Amino acid sequence: MECEFPTINSNKEEVKEIFESVKSIAVLGLSPDETKASHRVAKYLQEVGFKIIPVYPKEDFILGEKVYRSLAEIPQSVDMVDIFRKPDALVAIAEAAISRGDVKVFWAQQGIVNNKAAEMAKEAGMHVVQNQCAMVDHKNL
Repeated sequence: MECEFPTINSNKEEVKEIFESVKSIAVLGLSPDETKASHRVAKYLQEVGFKIIPVYPKEDFILGEKVYRSLAEIPQSVDMVDIFRKPDALVAIAEAAISRGDVKVFWAQQGIVNNKAAEMAKEAGMHVVQNQCAMVDHKNL
């Protein structure tokens, strides 16, 4: 696996604005396993008031919320995608987020960078955050 340095990223002020405006977060790769980072982060975001929408290949409910198999399947509005997937999956995720037309924030969790996907999302008008933990950034505000 080749590691990338994020060339596109939001600054602290933008991250603050993101958390002030976002209401619904699709968590891609949200594991039902409570020991996994995706579960802990999503649970925290849910506890502080965000609507969590799990996207995972199996399970019917995670954290009490209906699970969807893809971003395209989600019937309600999605303000932000919070991604816990391998970097090579991000271009397809960016394409799916762009085609929805309602996603305002493309967030790749800590350790996840794909500058091509980030550029696509930014060009489509989304805020982009890469290689940062949404839970840590929210707590630091």
